[in-house]
Amino acid sequence: MFIGKRIGRSAAALPLLLLSFAARASDPSESIWNMTQGATDISHEVYGLHMMVFWICVAIGVVVFGVMFYSVFAHRRSKHPVPAQFHESTTVEIIWTIIPFFILVGMAIPAAGTLIKMYDTRNSDMTIKITGVQWRWQYDYVDSGIEFISSLAADSNQARELNSGIDPATVPNYLLSVDHNLVVPVGKKVRLLITSKDVIHGWWVPDLAVKRDAIPGFINEVWFKVNEPGIYRGQCTVLCGRDHGFMPIVVEAKSPADYDAWVKAQKGDENAAAPAAAAPAPAETVASAAPAAPAAAAPSAAPAAAVPVKPMSHDELMAQGAKVYASTCQACHQANGKGMPPTFPSLAGSKIATGPVEGHIVQILKGKNVMPAFGPQLSDADVASVATYERNSWGNKAGDVQPAQVAAQRK
Repeated sequence: MFIGKRIGRSAAALPLLLLSFAARASDPSESIWNMTQGATDISHEVYGLHMMVFWICVAIGVVVFGVMFYSVFAHRRSKHPVPAQFHESTTVEIIWTIIPFFILVGMAIPAAGTLIKMYDTRNSDMTIKITGVQWRWQYDYVDSGIEFISSLAADSNQARELNSGIDPATVPNYLLSVDHNLVVPVGKKVRLLITSKDVIHGWWVPDLAVKRDAIPGFINEVWFKVNEPGIYRGQCTVLCGRDHGFMPIVVEAKSPADYDAWVKAQKGDENAAAPAAAAPAPAETVASAAPAAPAAAAPSAAPAAAVPVKPMSHDELMAQGAKVYASTCQACHQANGKGMPPTFPSLAGSKIATGPVEGHIVQILKGKNVMPAFGPQLSDADVASVATYERNSWGNKAGDVQPAQVAAQRK
């Protein structure tokens, strides 16, 4: 009797539970329960396909479990002590083969149409090459010549260190913010060429409905067109190494005018940087209780080799170098400079950090092995300051490096 009452109460509560889930699933703001509708036409189509398949599965579940529960109840032993004797039914087998066939066809046709659109990169307005490098993303704007490397933001990088003393909950967008965002214009078809320099990575931004593997020696194509300004966050989706969890992606969509101003600023046109600086920051569009991350103290995304830089004092070099090191080098070489041998060697007493200045500068500019080239990302002052910091920390005492020395090595 007790078990019967419990079953009855559960059965009565089932419709309310289904209605609760349905309400949450139909509300785009409930991202905890459902996938995001995103900010592109393709992402809306993907969301529509997801909901269509979801409700088909709900209907199938209701029918299958309904028949099963009815059979258990209506044909229980107390009611039919002698079981019926029958074998296969050709009619039933044909029915339960044809119905799933038409269900699958009904799902496949719209899904195939969306897939065709997702792979159609023709008539794009701009092209960006994305290269995965442990554990960063390198972005090359093919049409405009802008290049930079995007790394985990300094505040997240510091908080994720062992015994850092920083509560990750106090860091806005912890592990989902970077020092340099991928900036794109609203309303333009952006073609992405995705590859890798070392291992397989995965470039994934849910709000853009974009997820492609970055494979060494192979280029994957995909595209997106953002409908509204905002910031859209993603992550690497492939276990690419020990710091896989610290390889976020941030796409910032700007209005065409703001984007043009950003492009000019990256190319060194200081007069064009003013409108972009005066423009309000785009609203965070990802469902998150945390506010948008403040701008990290990070190096400039565009090199300033052509601009003469005055000599810097030792204190200025060390202060700026500490910031550049935290945002660019610390993920691999650690805050204490001990690195992660054998892949990332210790900088304390190393031949590079204590040897000839020219070799140290060239390695920062051009990279070596798994170390990416930071020349396109860092200015002369940034390179000089981080080299000075590395040459005068952790017991090293190898002297200062000036921006003019970096400029000479760029030629």
